[in-house]
Formats: sequence, structure tokens, C-alpha cells
Amino acid sequence: MSLKMTTATRQEVLSLYRSIFKLARKWQAASGQMEDTIKEKQYIINEARTLFQKNKNLTDSDLIKQCIDECTARIEIGLHYQIPYPRPIHLPPMGLTPLRGRRLQTQEKMRKLSKPVYLQSHDEVS
Repeated sequence: MSLKMTTATRQEVLSLYRSIFKLARKWQAASGQMEDTIKEKQYIINEARTLFQKNKNLTDSDLIKQCIDECTARIEIGLHYQIPYPRPIHLPPMGLTPLRGRRLQTQEKMRKLSKPVYLQSHDEVS
């Protein structure tokens, strides 16, 4: 693995960044209300800046690919459902296993594995 991002990866990341801001400029809230549109546009811009800033020093190509996949999934889901916010997962808290000893670690691991790709960084930022 190289310590620098490849040129192709860098171009892909920059293209995603530009497409997010283009999406924010054209975004219309599903409610049709101007204040909702402004709020959602601002959310898109702030979320993109926060996540790209947080991940700007990543060097591991697998982590970079994971972030690109998450970004792409969030764009597609946002466009499909006409909401800029990540869709929640409906997994009841502590609903996987009883909490006894090592099972707590197992539950936490299963919860992390069950998290969709488009929510990987959501809890870290929110």
C-alpha cells in the first residue's frame, strides 16, 4: 500500500466533493417549503465539509475506498428518497443478544457489522 492517494483516487474524491456541492445548489426539499430547502442545503454542505475534512489525511486505500462507497451510497439514497439525512437503521438497542459477560462484546461487534455502508461515519460526526 502506498502512503499517497493515487491520482485516479484523488480525482474520484474531488469529483464526489464537487458533485455534492452541485447537488446542494440544486437541492429542493420534498416539502416544497423554502425554509426546509435552505436548511437541507446547509445540512448537505456542512456534512460534506465535516466528513471530507475528517478524512482528508487517510492513507489506507481500503479506508479511502470505504469512504468513497459511503459517499456514493448517501448521494444515491438522498436522491432516491428526496431526503439529505441518512436513513436510520431499525435495529432495537440491545436487541441482538442478552448482556452477559463476553456477549456484550459480541453484541457490539454484531451491531457494528450490521450498520449499512451509508451510516458508517454518521455516529462519529453527529
